[in-house]
Amino acid sequence: MPSSELETKHLRVLIANERRDRLELLAQVVTGLGHDVIAREIHVKEVGAVTARERPDVALVGLGLSCEHALDLISEIVREAYCPVIALLSARDPSYIRDAAKRGIFAYIVDSTPEELQSAIDITLQRFAEYHSLQGAFGRRALIEQAKGILMARHSVNSDKAFEMIRAHSQHNGRKVVDIAEAIVESHLLLLPPSEPGVSEQATA
Repeated sequence: MPSSELETKHLRVLIANERRDRLELLAQVVTGLGHDVIAREIHVKEVGAVTARERPDVALVGLGLSCEHALDLISEIVREAYCPVIALLSARDPSYIRDAAKRGIFAYIVDSTPEELQSAIDITLQRFAEYHSLQGAFGRRALIEQAKGILMARHSVNSDKAFEMIRAHSQHNGRKVVDIAEAIVESHLLLLPPSEPGVSEQATA
């Protein structure tokens, strides 16, 4: 992703912390860096809905009085929005960092100054962009393989011939190979006969 797309000016930032005083202090720092604080959340039961609605560019989760509370906040944010999460700690805590990483954080910082916070945001967005690009590449490859499989079964051809059919159609219509693959997969799913409840239950058992 071009560096111009990684600019951190005027980011939409969600802040979550069990301690209201720390939350307000962090909000002042974020605002001072030129970013927009779109939400300030304390309660786990609310942060998921707010995250889904606001779709922040980055989320900052502070470690308040309870590790479990902070970890639950991270889980809810990661589940509801495809944005990087930075964990903020007042002191280094390897156990918490390890648990937070399992929940999906992309970075953490300890005792952040405004400069350290801005640097953490820059690094996190860079890593997140690289991860997103890589994940997209894997997704496109899987889609093409799925489309090839459908054509192989439908026309009794091998893998190379199936891909050649997709590529030829792509060139003829001026569309990307992955777009043709997606159309094949979608049309195949729409044309599948509805499965019987008993068969579906056995297949998923």
